[in-house]
Amino acid sequence: MTDPLAPIADPAAPLARRNPAAKLAAAAVLTLALVVTLDPVAPGVALAAELLAAPLFGIRLAALMRRAWPLLVSVSGAVLTLVLFAEDRSGTVLVDLGPFTVTTSVASSALALSLRLFAVALPGVIVLATTDPTDLADALVQNARAPERFAIGTLAALRLVPLLTQEWRTIVLARRARGIDAGRNPVARLRLFASAAFTLLVGAIRRGTRLAAAMEARGFDSGAPRTHARRQVFTRADTALVAGAAALAAAALTASVLTGAFRPVFG
Repeated sequence: MTDPLAPIADPAAPLARRNPAAKLAAAAVLTLALVVTLDPVAPGVALAAELLAAPLFGIRLAALMRRAWPLLVSVSGAVLTLVLFAEDRSGTVLVDLGPFTVTTSVASSALALSLRLFAVALPGVIVLATTDPTDLADALVQNARAPERFAIGTLAALRLVPLLTQEWRTIVLARRARGIDAGRNPVARLRLFASAAFTLLVGAIRRGTRLAAAMEARGFDSGAPRTHARRQVFTRADTALVAGAAALAAAALTASVLTGAFRPVFG
């Protein structure tokens, strides 16, 4: 069984070796800078830098795109919703779809939204693609001073993701064996997909409840001091990674201001 969240990067890459807490902090710094503006310039600069930095994490762009395909689907849905239901439709008309008119303002907003979503989410994808879940939990406790209950819960959640993939395949194959098939009917396919997703959700809730009870029975929530088998050290290189993310965020916002495209969220 393949783990969809297993690291796919070269562990010897210079940035892949960095402390998981440092990678999370760098992603958070960049994200905070990108959510304060609505223009396409700042996220465009950040996204270009992120794609250029991907090889330094030891991950190929093709592998990164395969890992990030759910992000592409989500962004496509958000952009489609904006194009169809945007309130501001000023500017030159580009496409006339009857009750829905795509203008230059709508296209600009859709471009800014898609770039911002990609630029905000891609660092998280890179962090998960280059970090072992156990190392992440250790770093959260040792370096980020996160509560152990939160860190262990995060580790358990990441470890359960492969089971969701396997259970989804089991649900689909079981229905196919019973002769439940939508054929070429798109409405029936959508209905069966929603039904299978609900079944998967119910199973995940039950499994999570049983896991929580088992962890409490084993004393994971006792509050007693714990030792750590693997030490996570926060080095100067890790500090440099966070500083580099801050510098990139500042450069993206500066480029936005200098081009006159800066549009603050609150203003």
